[in-house]
Amino acid sequence: MIVRFIDEHRPEYGVEPIVRALQATPARIAASSYYAFKQRPDSARKQRDARLKVNLQRIWEENYSCYGARKLWHAINREPGMEPVARCTVERLMREMGIRGIQRRSKRPATKSADPEACPTVLVEREFTATEPNTLWVAGITYVQTIAGWVYAAFVLDVCTREIVGWQVTNHLRASLAADALHMALAARLRAGESVTGLTHHSDRGVHYRAIRYAETLAENDVVASVGSKGDSYDNAMAEALNSVFKAELIDRQQWSGLIDVMAATSEWVGWYNQRRLHSSIDYLTPNEVHAQHQPMVLAA
Repeated sequence: MIVRFIDEHRPEYGVEPIVRALQATPARIAASSYYAFKQRPDSARKQRDARLKVNLQRIWEENYSCYGARKLWHAINREPGMEPVARCTVERLMREMGIRGIQRRSKRPATKSADPEACPTVLVEREFTATEPNTLWVAGITYVQTIAGWVYAAFVLDVCTREIVGWQVTNHLRASLAADALHMALAARLRAGESVTGLTHHSDRGVHYRAIRYAETLAENDVVASVGSKGDSYDNAMAEALNSVFKAELIDRQQWSGLIDVMAATSEWVGWYNQRRLHSSIDYLTPNEVHAQHQPMVLAA
């Protein structure tokens, strides 16, 4: 009763008025009871909540302030030396702290499509699954509005590990935008001694992915091309989902001055995404952790 009364009147009452008001209530609460309440130490639960809030706030801020209850729950239980925390506890404390996960916007793709006769067949058929790295990559392009004009970002994603294996940010939509992201991905894998022979590369029908040089690069590395149908984002849903995450977690949360600004922030975000971001689709591990699990298998092959 004392706690409820104080909470209801704290903004307007000081210590002495509260004591007098409590004595005037039908329950006739003694002043000594109030002072005993004030001197009583916080309960074990309240002390634990205070410690958890500090850690939850830190983890949330370290991860672009975008984690919702599920990811924050998994993240805090990965902390060294942290006692197990229930998900309902994380949800309750997040409500008290006024923090929440990021919400993504829905946007339609707007790249120009190549002629149907110039496109290979659809090999993925919306089955975005892979049991090993370097068996299925998806690629996509998205747009970023800046003060200096439009900037464009291209990503290549490994479906098995959810790792961004290649990316590029430019202020033009020439074919080199997508090609540079692909070259980064291939070079990284070859430097690591990993084979991409037989890898399926899936994209939409954008002209960037149907450029002659792009097709030659895929063929030179024994990579098989696959494209979705025209105007159907579901045929390249995983790449579209990555673009959406990129926008929600980084781009849509501030105004950008120009190319260099976006490029620097994207480089930092990709590093976090691969090394530290937890993914529900891979059992709340990071892409690098999943890739490392497959590494002995990859090197043996």
